[in-house]
Amino acid sequence: MAAVRIPPNFFGIPFGLAGLGNTWIVAGHHRGAPTWIGNAVLALAALTWLTVVAAYATYVLPKPRTLAGDMADPITGPFVSLAVITPMLLAAQGVAPYDRGVARILVDVFLVLTVIYGGWITGQWIYGRVAIDQIHPGYLLPTVTGGFVASGAAHVVGQHTLADVMFGLGLICWLMLGSMILNRLFTRPQLPAPLVPTLAIEVAPPAVAGLALLARNGGQIDIWVMLISGYGLLLVLAQIRLLALYLRLRFAPSFWAFTFSWSAVATMALDWLTSGEPPGHRVYSYLVLAAISALIGGIAVRSIVAAARGRFLPPPDPPAAA
Repeated sequence: MAAVRIPPNFFGIPFGLAGLGNTWIVAGHHRGAPTWIGNAVLALAALTWLTVVAAYATYVLPKPRTLAGDMADPITGPFVSLAVITPMLLAAQGVAPYDRGVARILVDVFLVLTVIYGGWITGQWIYGRVAIDQIHPGYLLPTVTGGFVASGAAHVVGQHTLADVMFGLGLICWLMLGSMILNRLFTRPQLPAPLVPTLAIEVAPPAVAGLALLARNGGQIDIWVMLISGYGLLLVLAQIRLLALYLRLRFAPSFWAFTFSWSAVATMALDWLTSGEPPGHRVYSYLVLAAISALIGGIAVRSIVAAARGRFLPPPDPPAAA
């Protein structure tokens, strides 16, 4: 029987759910939204992560070259990092409130794995060479998103020096990789359709960096948060111009690239609304929460429908020749 192929971008599913759970947790702290919803979504994210990890392991363990190939592939390699980044977010938001010691262990383990993978894939890009047209916004995931998520998670579990080190890793990689990616997007042919949803990942780094800074300074909107948020606002507005491109796409698992990116933006927006409390801020907060829940919920429903119709998973590998 042919093995079911699990692409590395499937790790974006629990990552997106974890982002939504985090948004609901923040809304619960700031606006009195039911925190049990956030906890339930985080639990669903953890279960989904375990399911995807088990399915992926079942697929690759009998043929280790497949795992090595996924990691070295210039298209799929960045998405493998989400397997170790997601548990840091789950530990910081879902475990730390109940057992900080266990959460610290989990954060430390997956933080180390995130750094190891980030270092390995950076070396792979140097050693293996990457054609400019193969670069896509997913390249921000292993070191930029990984570094900022690790920074925020480390602050939550009380490891502040480690958190600052990880913020530095994410920031410098963002400056370097971000400019390379924008150069590719500005000057080279348009991304192929399966990779177009990764354009949404562009909004994630400023949002996740801002959340890491808020974790560092106790939730205060300081000058550094303002500076990063200004650039984040530019990238969010740029996405409006991309709507026509997004609307031409057929639904695919790659749509999960929208989920964590926009949940991070929504979470950052809630923090800004709480800090400034402009007129109508409560209404705006609930609109933000409703919008991100509808987006991710809609993608989840479309995924379930596609799976029920046999259109979500890629076709199985052909059986090996006798």
